[in-house]
Amino acid sequence: MKTGKIRSRAAILAATILAAPIMLSPMVATPAHAIIVFDPSNYAQNVLTAARTLEQITHQITSLQNEAQMLINQARNLASLPYSALQQLQQNVQKTQQLLSQAQGIAFNVQQIDQMFQQKYGNVSMSTTDQQLVANARSRWQNTVGGLQDAMRVQAGVVGNIDTNRTQMSALVSQSQGATGALQATQAGNQILALQSQQLSDLVALLAANGRASALTEAERAAAAEQGREQRRRFLTPGSGYTPGNAQMFNSGK
Repeated sequence: MKTGKIRSRAAILAATILAAPIMLSPMVATPAHAIIVFDPSNYAQNVLTAARTLEQITHQITSLQNEAQMLINQARNLASLPYSALQQLQQNVQKTQQLLSQAQGIAFNVQQIDQMFQQKYGNVSMSTTDQQLVANARSRWQNTVGGLQDAMRVQAGVVGNIDTNRTQMSALVSQSQGATGALQATQAGNQILALQSQQLSDLVALLAANGRASALTEAERAAAAEQGREQRRRFLTPGSGYTPGNAQMFNSGK
């Protein structure tokens, strides 16, 4: 009897233990939405997409850097040269022009040259007096001497510009070599050409002054030859001859 009761209680206890998980399972079960499922193929696709996106961003950054460098280079190419030799070159040209404008006697003027040559370097008129011939000869001599002096003054002015031109040439070459862009190099080159033009203008002025002095010398020589022929003609032209007269050599009062 006791043995049967014990077996019955054991069966009830076993049934209770087996039923406990069923009764507690609704309380400890994990919700369906909280379950994490790892998909390797999806993960790999996401990594590849992120890598491609990063690569595109890197390309964009590189492109922006290249554009920024291009703008910097353009700014350098458009930068103006901070040095200008124009004022000094203009001053040198003005000095030479002033020397030419101070020409004595016959200036560098076409109308004045024509008028002066017609008056003093042309054919000698038979009606010109001996006094006028002497005055014209002296005037021509003064023109020749003045032309020679003017030529030497221009020569001195041109020589004086050499040192200034040397300084400007050195500065412009330095600026050209240190140019940061195309515009600065071009402007430096243009100023070097301007310097050469100024030197050529000095050379032209020098040739003009020397040519003027030489022309005046030759013109004086030709006019002197013409005047000499006229004076010889007058000397050889028969005149009234010698007329004797009384000459008093001593004071008649002594």
